[in-house]
Amino acid sequence: MAALSAQHPHTASSDISHLTTDAPLPINPVEYPKPSEEALQFIETVIPSDFENLLFSDELVTVSESGRELGEFVVTVTPVKRNQVDCFLVHANSQGTIDGVPCGTTITAFVSKSLDTLEQQHHEFVKLDNFALDKKTILTKEATEYQVNRVITQGEKTERSSHVYSLDSMKGFISEGSNLLLLRLLVKKGLPSGFQAISFDSDGNLCKSPYTSLASKSQTIGGEALLVTGIQREIESISDLPTTWHSHFDQFGHLTSRVQVGSPAIMRVTKIPEPIIEDEYTEKPTFSKQKLDWEEDVQLSSKYQDRKAELEDDHAMYVRHHPELNAILADFLQFLLLRKPEDTLNFAGEYFASFSSRAVDLGAYANSAAPTPFPMSRTNTIISINQKLNKKK
Repeated sequence: MAALSAQHPHTASSDISHLTTDAPLPINPVEYPKPSEEALQFIETVIPSDFENLLFSDELVTVSESGRELGEFVVTVTPVKRNQVDCFLVHANSQGTIDGVPCGTTITAFVSKSLDTLEQQHHEFVKLDNFALDKKTILTKEATEYQVNRVITQGEKTERSSHVYSLDSMKGFISEGSNLLLLRLLVKKGLPSGFQAISFDSDGNLCKSPYTSLASKSQTIGGEALLVTGIQREIESISDLPTTWHSHFDQFGHLTSRVQVGSPAIMRVTKIPEPIIEDEYTEKPTFSKQKLDWEEDVQLSSKYQDRKAELEDDHAMYVRHHPELNAILADFLQFLLLRKPEDTLNFAGEYFASFSSRAVDLGAYANSAAPTPFPMSRTNTIISINQKLNKKK
């Protein structure tokens, strides 16, 4: 997060004088900084399931050294779709008033599940009595490049600039929005030694951004002690002094404190965040198929014998109530010997279908229109010839 939202007014004034220079924005150097192999390997190993239980909101207050409340800082990460692609919406807002000077920073970023910044809008402002500074930076990832547009308004003067970066030069790039998600991920997976990404400084130049682990410490929150883990992020600007941030988290990745080194203001939570209960996934047990021997199995053998007796009784009862069954079977066997079909089963099915109560009743005249070798009366050739002879007479 930019330093304007949490700096002392004297520090902010120095930033304002630096940003209000009439000189054009610096041209990007030909040789861009490179991320470390440790950072690239970590990013490449990130999978979508790593972000489970990391999608929540953090609310902190900004206080002075004396404990006076100056403002608030809110970070929210939610899953969304952008151009039909699953990603995360990272929204951060920091606003406050320091010595009567309103200032703030707002970040809205779409971050992919591989920590690529698809789009980011970064807005900073400082309002003095006789002067106002407003800086907006819009970063968009295209198919083959990154487009960065900046608009800086200083009083009544507005400067616009645009830069294009290739995808290769932005490999290992961590924006302010993706940084907020990356920090939670580093707490969950652990920060590898030598982790160095690349990022933008306050002037929009690509620069090195190393991450370092801080010693765990006890933080008092609402009168209770909580063990927190710290991570240091540094922006090694090529045109100004480096900017260093210290962020501390609980074991679930909730941000508990955040401070810029050298600033008298600090962001911290006022109550211990709610613990996150991780879902436990139990693998579905697999059972091997057992061979069933009903003759040896007492229970299966008993069921088989009972079912056999039941079917035999049903058959005997049916025969008693249908004495015509023997005659039908005799006719079928005689017909079978006469026809001698190749497919006996299909032949039997067609023969007995007419005796089934489920057979479709086609009606008495269903076959009246069936083809016949005999001419019908209206097309009888003999009748037609006699009619022609009568006409000639």
